[in-house]
Parts: sequence; C-alpha cells; structure tokens
Amino acid sequence: MNDTSRLKYTSLGLVMMGFSAFLYAKKPTPVLYNRIITGPGDYPELVTDGGDAQFTRDGLRIAGKDRIVKLNYYYALAERLVRYHVRFSEDAVGVFQSDKGDFKAFVDMRHKRISLGTDPVSEKETDFLDANHDYIVEVHRDYQTSKLRIVDLFTGDFAEVSATMDGAGGVGEGALGTGFFVGRQYDYYCFGLAEGTALFVKQICVLAKESDLTLLIYGDSITEPEGYFPTADFPCAWTQLIMEHISGKAMSSGRGGTTIHELLERIKNELPYVQAKYVMITIGTNGGNTEENLSELVEYILAQGSIPILNNIPCNESGTQIPVNAMIEKVRQKYGINGCKFDLATSLNHDGREVDQTTMYFEDYDWGKIYHHPNVKGSLQMYTRTLIDVPEIYE
Repeated sequence: MNDTSRLKYTSLGLVMMGFSAFLYAKKPTPVLYNRIITGPGDYPELVTDGGDAQFTRDGLRIAGKDRIVKLNYYYALAERLVRYHVRFSEDAVGVFQSDKGDFKAFVDMRHKRISLGTDPVSEKETDFLDANHDYIVEVHRDYQTSKLRIVDLFTGDFAEVSATMDGAGGVGEGALGTGFFVGRQYDYYCFGLAEGTALFVKQICVLAKESDLTLLIYGDSITEPEGYFPTADFPCAWTQLIMEHISGKAMSSGRGGTTIHELLERIKNELPYVQAKYVMITIGTNGGNTEENLSELVEYILAQGSIPILNNIPCNESGTQIPVNAMIEKVRQKYGINGCKFDLATSLNHDGREVDQTTMYFEDYDWGKIYHHPNVKGSLQMYTRTLIDVPEIYE
C-alpha cells in the first residue's frame, strides 16, 4: 500500500469508528474523542460562545474573524494528535491552536501554505490547496516535536511542516542556551478563522499515539522535561530513560505549573481510553496535595484496573518537598502501594532534605533563584532510583 492509499484508508477507517469509541472505552483504544457534526444539535463539549459559529448540515460553520471554538476536554498526553475534517473558503486562514495560545498552526488558502507560529515561522508552500475540496488537518504532538499535516480528501495529496522545541535548560544566568520555542499544545484544543470568509469543521477526532500501555507517567513540569530540556539532551531526561527501558509501551502526560487538581481532571480523559498496567504519579511541587485528593487519585487509578505508583517529589531549594513527601508516604502506606523516592536521588546526603544543586537546572528569575527541575545528572539518578523502588515496571 502506498502512502496516499494508506492515508485515505486511515481517514476512512476513523470516520467509520464513529462516536461510539468516545462513549464506550471498554477496551484499550487510541481514540480519546470522535465527533461528526451533521447538523444543528447539542454539542456541549464544543464551546462556541455564540456569535459567528453555527452548527449546520455541512458542519460547524465559523465565519467570524478571530472566533475560536474550544473542545472542552483537557489533554496532556505527550504522544497525541487531533484530526479535523475541514472545508475552507478560498480566502480563509484557519488557525488550530491551544487555548493558552502557546502553540498555533495555520492553513492559508489564499497564499497556499501551511505554517507553525514559531519565531522564525516554520512554513511550507502547499500548491494543491483548493477551496472546492475537503481536507484532513492533523496537529501532532510527539514530546518536543509538533507537526501540522494536511491531506486532500479528493486527491490524496498531502503536506506537513514540523518544529522541535529546544529548551534553554536553566533560566537567566543558569540558561545553557537561547532555546527555540514551539509550544506544547496546552490543555484544550481550539480552532477558528484568523482571516477570510468561513471554514466548516465536519469532524473532530483526538487520538493517542499508543494504547494498552505498560506504563503511563503523570505529573507537573518535572514530568514534562520537553519544556525545558535542551533537545540534544532530551533522551537523557528521566521520563525518557524510564520509557526507553520499559519492555512494553509507555507514555507520559506531564503539564507544567499544575497541581493534583488539574491531574484529576485530565486523567479521566486519558487513562480510561488508552489504559495502562502501571500509572506513575509525581505531583506536589506546586502544592495542592491533601490526603483526601491523593486518596481520590489512587482510588481512581485502581478503579481503572491499573496499579498506582505514587512517587516522592524531588528536592528543591525551599525544602517544601519534606512535608509533601511525608503526606505521600502516608497515602502509600494507606493503600499498600509503591513509589520512587526521588527526593533521595536529588538530595546532598541522599536523605531527602537539602537539594543537591548539581542535580537541577539553575533558574535565575528576577523574583528568585530556584532549583526545581532535574537536569541530566538528576534525571539519571532518578531513573536509577526506579530500579530500586519499582523494579516491577521493567519486568
């Protein structure tokens, strides 16, 4: 089967799967959400805020410039994509972005090009664009790399443009380089019209890149090294080292700046679908942990048929990990579950108290100097700690 035939077959197959995969995820499936828009009706998960967005027989018609529609399901899987079935007016510039605006992808019909909103812009000329045709527009995320792909459903022609995030390592005086910002497609998928007359969105499908996992890793920015690790060093990040050595499939779902509250929201949109034997959690550096919500998280994971692994958070310059990890240990004892002692791996005397600054990137902000995010050395020591504390994940 050639590339064009394979693309046509894949697109058709996903349409035929229909909305049932979204409603009933009884077996592992990469389909997290699938909705075909066939006319006026109730689409509560698509937040349009009224105005120039209407559900029609031809799909969701968006006519207002800068009108953004949000899919109100929260995702952070680092290996995922969203697929839109779209038709554009001949003067349309469609935008497909995150709700935080950190990531933007554009389809420009008038100038026949596709692009990512990086600095400088990452773009590609796309001569086959034709307003009389329907298209599949895909936005991929694979850890540090994001990709925009467009496929002509009438001809099979396709084009893509991609860009890879390059973290600066530290911040200010601690920065190892200038980096290159791409965005990480934070939290909710959004789409709309940047310029032109109209676009019609006929179907939206969100997919994970894998399902039926051995391990799914959850957390905050510590579990999202793609945001700060230099690209050259990214394979040495602790999440990548763990996933490299797992015998089965593994994936991460880290989201910087979040707490257990956001984790409890997004895990319900991901874990029941992809399913995993083990679910590893590293949460609490940003506060928010209580015995009650940690217990809720553990019980939810157990209810999905997965084995929870509740890790100690690494050390930091303020020592806030000490009471957080005492609470985590209490919950581990309550449920008889395991966890990695990442605080021991990142402390000066391997006692979990004072941060070993050589294991962390130095972040020099105007409001303070912090050591929160594990560097290459810290990541290696954290990975090594998993061999001691949770060797079962490698069996």
